[in-house]
Amino acid sequence: MNKFVSRKAFFTSLTVIGIAVLTLSFYPKNDKLFDLAKNLDIFASLVRELDSYYVDEIDPNQLVTVGINAMLAELDPYTEFIPEEESDDFRVMTTGEYGGVGALIGNRLGRNMIMMPYEGFPAQVSGLKVADELLKVDTVNVIDKNTGDISKLLKGPANTEVNVVVKRGEDTLSVKLTRKKIVISNVPYHGMVEGETGYIKLSDFTTNAGQDVALALQDLKAQGAKKIILDLRDNPGGILLEAVNVVNVFIPKGREVVKTIGKLDKVLSEYKTRSSPLDKEIPLVVMINERSASASEIVAGALQDYDRAVLVGRTSFGKGLVQSTIPLSYNSQVKLTTAKYYIPSGRCIQAIDYSIKDEDGNGSYVPDSLRQEFQTKNGRKVYDGAGIEPDIELSSRSFAPITYSLVTRSLVFSFVNEFALKHDSIARPREFEVSDELYTSFVDWLQDKEYDYTTRVEKTIEDLEKYAEREKYFEDIKEEIEKLKSSVSHSKEQELVTFKDEIKEALKDEIVSRYYYQKGILEAALDQDPEIESALQVFNDSELYASYLSPEK
Repeated sequence: MNKFVSRKAFFTSLTVIGIAVLTLSFYPKNDKLFDLAKNLDIFASLVRELDSYYVDEIDPNQLVTVGINAMLAELDPYTEFIPEEESDDFRVMTTGEYGGVGALIGNRLGRNMIMMPYEGFPAQVSGLKVADELLKVDTVNVIDKNTGDISKLLKGPANTEVNVVVKRGEDTLSVKLTRKKIVISNVPYHGMVEGETGYIKLSDFTTNAGQDVALALQDLKAQGAKKIILDLRDNPGGILLEAVNVVNVFIPKGREVVKTIGKLDKVLSEYKTRSSPLDKEIPLVVMINERSASASEIVAGALQDYDRAVLVGRTSFGKGLVQSTIPLSYNSQVKLTTAKYYIPSGRCIQAIDYSIKDEDGNGSYVPDSLRQEFQTKNGRKVYDGAGIEPDIELSSRSFAPITYSLVTRSLVFSFVNEFALKHDSIARPREFEVSDELYTSFVDWLQDKEYDYTTRVEKTIEDLEKYAEREKYFEDIKEEIEKLKSSVSHSKEQELVTFKDEIKEALKDEIVSRYYYQKGILEAALDQDPEIESALQVFNDSELYASYLSPEK
């Protein structure tokens, strides 16, 4: 759209607003419609005068968009404006479908790279690998482009061709790909953990999430699974109806899963399971954490309210707000909060009240004194206002500063780049281990690399020193501080030994990803994830499992 057309459309919209103001000017001064029209007229007048008189040329589209986003930010983080040019990205996010090559791209080490090809799709089938540096897409040089622009170049209608030039090690390769419809599965991995226990990783709630879980459960039962771990950790949610469908895999037909309550009658809805469950008896553990949100919380909360599953992990995010997408003019949309959702016990698990803001504009958390008690089907006590609380609370896992430094500085990534160029294959994800010999090679490779870091104890001493100087105590305790510094000064060489196991784990994840992609990472984690181990312990004692679902527990 050229500038003239854009401006013409802009001023046409101002005319429409003006007509609306004239039409509504007959309403009494205290009428909300009058206030709305008055403020729209003020806003339109302001932008019109800015365009006419401001010393520099302005972009009306950009200016109004900034104003819209600032206005919506006053409401909550989930209400957002979606301009026409972003509608495709929004559709991908909600449906999990797009036309393209099937690869996650990103910027690492200052270069645009393939970060993860999706298994079975054009990028992986055509031989593109993790860490391939992107040089050209068709005739466009993409070395200095941002990843969003590169992604748009790679996407396109199914059955169209795109040529990609990449650098791998010292080689430059040209790869021709045929785009296809990419459908991202909501269940990137399922498999047997041990004995009779199956595992399902549910990462999203886009279209067909319920069907994906049902198919995974059927396959696991065919393999002999008599217990199931449903992993909702880090799942940000998605389509509400798919949350209902996932619950329906385990809950009988006709049971309420969630209801939505808002200002308008049309958003008052009750969602029930609509078909017979695949298995309403199989013992079930659901794993959640602080990044499990929205639809994940509907699933975890409903299964908890019906005493259908034992929840293991950490308290979920606490998003009990429902968003609806409403079309606007010029093919734009607004995704706005229209209701709150309530799970079967009657509780709403929204943790933050955005109607009450602090001086920084942040919403306020619901205080414990205002949280209400509800009951599950068996009579267990549960509470609203703070997300879904697990039946078995686990502490979050932390890693040593040296491990964090090696990963965030991309040293593990760079070492594995060299490893992958020299090795065509490795053992299966659960069989592959980083040998002591390989670890020694990594340590030797690090000799001339920079990865300095500050340990938590060292940071504490630094803070002590600052406060002592500020409060004039430093000279009195200077000698003691120096002794502390000397005694805790970290040795990188020693910490490479002390934290060998967790550094090996980081190396294993990175290496496995090069040969077995996302599924491989998840499969490899089954034997090294302490939270999965905790879930297995619940299953290992049937009486313990039952006790967590009883009112006494």
